[in-house]
Amino acid sequence: MNTQTISIGVFIDGGYYAKLNDDLNTRLSKRLNIKSLLNYIREIVATDCDNDIRYCQITESHYYRGRYRASVARDKNMLYGERSFEDVLIDNDIMCHYKHLREDGNGQVVEKGIDVWFALEAYEYAMVRKFDYVVLITGDADHEMLVRKLKALDTKVILLSGDFGRSSMISYLLREEANIYLNLSNEFKENPELVDVLCLSKPKIKEE
Repeated sequence: MNTQTISIGVFIDGGYYAKLNDDLNTRLSKRLNIKSLLNYIREIVATDCDNDIRYCQITESHYYRGRYRASVARDKNMLYGERSFEDVLIDNDIMCHYKHLREDGNGQVVEKGIDVWFALEAYEYAMVRKFDYVVLITGDADHEMLVRKLKALDTKVILLSGDFGRSSMISYLLREEANIYLNLSNEFKENPELVDVLCLSKPKIKEE
């Protein structure tokens, strides 16, 4: 077994993470426990590189999401839920990155630039920090090129998805491009005990 220190960068697409949790809640009445999920990621990396988990460290983790301005979130009764979930992110040393949402004349939510921002910063951080592994929690087909670019940096890419319903489904091309594809739906089927390890039984916080 190796004892080399392995650095891991985690990048969370907040919109996809919320959809994943919504689908998981619909199917199993549960939601992911972020702290447990991060530890599980370390276990996956340790197994892949035949290393002790003590030497596999998440050196940075980032969360990207669009959200309403405070006054709008308050009017929609979303403000407390957003802040409570942000507390969870902060408690787990996850850096939060937000862009404001707006609604068009038809009441449709407009969310622009976040996916591009996510991809640019994931690539930039990988270049500067020289992660051994980058974990992407996203399902966007547009990130296929990001995965290719990360691999060109000699960084191993783990793609984590849920696939618990239509909202959390993932692009086939994106899935094929990653070095490791981790589908939690399949993992839970193969190891039912993992559900209680990675999930909260009574969801208290909804990421809006």
